[in-house]
Amino acid sequence: MAADTTDIDDIREQAQRWLADDPDPASRDELTAVLDRLPASAPELADRFAGPLTFGTAGLRGPLRAGPNGMNLAVVTQAAAGLVGWLGAQGGTGPLVIGYDARHGSRQFAERTAQVATGAGRPALLLPRPLPTPVLAYAVRQLGGVAGVMVTASHNPPQDNGYKVYLGAELGGELGAGAQIVPPADAGIEAAIRAVGPLTQVPLGPPGQVLGDDLAASYVERATAVIDPDGPRDLTVAYTPLHGVGAAVLTAAFASAGFPVPGVVPDQAEPDPAFPTVSFPNPEEPGAVDRLIALADSTGADLAIANDPDADRCAVVVRDSADGGQTWRMLRGDEVGVLLADHLMRRGVTGLYATTIVSSSLLRAMCAARGLPYDETLTGFKWIVRAGGGSAPLVFGYEEALGYCVAPEHVRDKDGITAALTVAELAAGLKTQGRTLTDRLDELAAEFGVHHTDQLSARVDDLQVITDAMARIRADTPTTLLGHPVDSVRDLLPEADVVILRTGVARVVIRPSGTEPKLKAYLEVVEPVVDGDVRTARGRAAQAVAALRGEIATALGL
Repeated sequence: MAADTTDIDDIREQAQRWLADDPDPASRDELTAVLDRLPASAPELADRFAGPLTFGTAGLRGPLRAGPNGMNLAVVTQAAAGLVGWLGAQGGTGPLVIGYDARHGSRQFAERTAQVATGAGRPALLLPRPLPTPVLAYAVRQLGGVAGVMVTASHNPPQDNGYKVYLGAELGGELGAGAQIVPPADAGIEAAIRAVGPLTQVPLGPPGQVLGDDLAASYVERATAVIDPDGPRDLTVAYTPLHGVGAAVLTAAFASAGFPVPGVVPDQAEPDPAFPTVSFPNPEEPGAVDRLIALADSTGADLAIANDPDADRCAVVVRDSADGGQTWRMLRGDEVGVLLADHLMRRGVTGLYATTIVSSSLLRAMCAARGLPYDETLTGFKWIVRAGGGSAPLVFGYEEALGYCVAPEHVRDKDGITAALTVAELAAGLKTQGRTLTDRLDELAAEFGVHHTDQLSARVDDLQVITDAMARIRADTPTTLLGHPVDSVRDLLPEADVVILRTGVARVVIRPSGTEPKLKAYLEVVEPVVDGDVRTARGRAAQAVAALRGEIATALGL
């Protein structure tokens, strides 16, 4: 009991020190209320002070709550001060460009970041309203920013927010101009954040320059130029931004490109940080696109498109040809990725095509057959846009989590707006021939075999479950999968917490998510197509992947 009392006294002291330095009255009141409930609130208080948020795959990301292990004005002030200090120490010149989405706290966090920058003598350029993440990434390049900050939690739950950092050409180099940070910059920024003294001593300047709407208009103009100006445009599209910030920019881009303006799901059209019509604001989650499919049905749409809340991802839903087009199904990220890559290749776009270690191996096969350079990276667009190390210019990159970069010279990150435009261009061209996206997928399968991918994803409340599962797969690695010997085992530690298993017909990539409390296993089976019978090959591949999922779940102890 004495030890418990000592622990409570220690955490109470930490909280009181935090309160003395917290610049936000609302956060102070919130934390005070937790302190007032001690000792009953000890577990909650301990979690809030379990450690500071650290830069991960996508910068800072966490729940909106008081304390160092949450997103709040104090944490953002410290992060901004550390970032600005690091930029100065690197000799970086130019303004800091800041964007934000419509989540709770996003505008306040963006404005505080601008004040910290100007307080340190650095110009701050603030986007004029909640806008998609790709617009911020574009602005960093377009405006010559030394760096960019996007305040967003992307497709995380409503109670979360986050803080993404991009570098400009001066510090990011040619490949990283307008891209998310990578080592050693992340560690350097993290160290600078930890070195920030009392927040009361962080100087705050004026609010910076709020940019005009011409920036978003410039983004739309450049996005429109990604596709052929003379291509077919007869296409009916249903669309949802999932209560995020994509609708105004995407519909403007479609109109500018000459497409009919997509119909937008009415009760998901406006930004709403509560995401009231979905249980989870991610188009991949069950039920998230039900309203979109209903709209597509009622309007006779040719296809349906969803962005995630910050519009850097793009989901594509098509009529399922397997049942005569009576139902809809969402294409997997790998399917959209190879469709876009194939479309660009057919348009004669030469250069480097890239994806990640967890994506389908079909892109590799396509590039090999067509004599195009290919590269494979760790998960995340910060790696994809640096693929090849400059050996050839990157012209396309994708990751299976619905992220696509169809124009790296425009946005050096995933971009759900230009991806949607390019999908529409492809679909409209196929429509003139009486064909669909699924027809094109069947053509690719007939040529390269069915590459069936799926995912085993386990969301956990206790991160120790993930740690234990990774330890288990390393200690007791399967020797066979689907009756075939495992002939290759790659463990990417210490570079990345990833284990890759391969047989002659299957591949499994196991890793913890970098942005959510999930353990993920990416599954792929390659099934040859015999006598042009794609349908039968797809059936065999689906059965094999289902069996593979069971074997891997057992191996992980899930």
